[in-house]
Amino acid sequence: MSRSVETGSVLSPVTADDVDLAVRLAVGILRDVPPEGWGGKAGSLEWDCWETVEHLADNLVYYAVQLGPQSPPLDTHVPFAMSQKRPGGPTNFLFADRDAGPAGLVQVLEASGALLVAMVRTTPPRVRAHHAAGVSDPEGFAAMGVMETLVHMHDLAEGFGLAWTPPSALCSRVLARLFPEAPGGADPWLTLLWATGRTELPGHPRLTTWRWDSTPRS
Repeated sequence: MSRSVETGSVLSPVTADDVDLAVRLAVGILRDVPPEGWGGKAGSLEWDCWETVEHLADNLVYYAVQLGPQSPPLDTHVPFAMSQKRPGGPTNFLFADRDAGPAGLVQVLEASGALLVAMVRTTPPRVRAHHAAGVSDPEGFAAMGVMETLVHMHDLAEGFGLAWTPPSALCSRVLARLFPEAPGGADPWLTLLWATGRTELPGHPRLTTWRWDSTPRS
């Protein structure tokens, strides 16, 4: 269990169902994006919208595969080869087939989310695996997958000129799990955007560097 950054109350853990919900909400919006908008910049990122969805899908699979080995490595990630399509682009091991178009890209995202959902759902809670922000457990990888989905959808929504406000309770659980020191009292979604360097909060300027804590909670 994690404690809410707003009230100190005990929150339910982040689950595979939360990953499924976040990805389904994202896919539902991205399926309706006009095809001509994918080359535009994604919010404050230096990546375009296509690259940002590829990066998100890559993250979801990355989190899933860390839990895959019978004895996951604790000192480094599972060694998939990483590469960039262009200088300054995201460094991924997963890329979508451009010939499949935006519909294919969104399908890649949906499938990648399903892999993380399955791994979180079937991996025993005692399992630990490497992450640069702290050796983590299945709940931690679920929380990271949800966080990446919510926040990168914010970037994409800015790039496409769309509205995106995820469920407040989902944001609260992610904050409690990954950003336990985040200030309380503000809207959980705005607080998550602040914690990931995308906005300011009253009394708290926009962060220029940030990092979550993926270590297990008691």
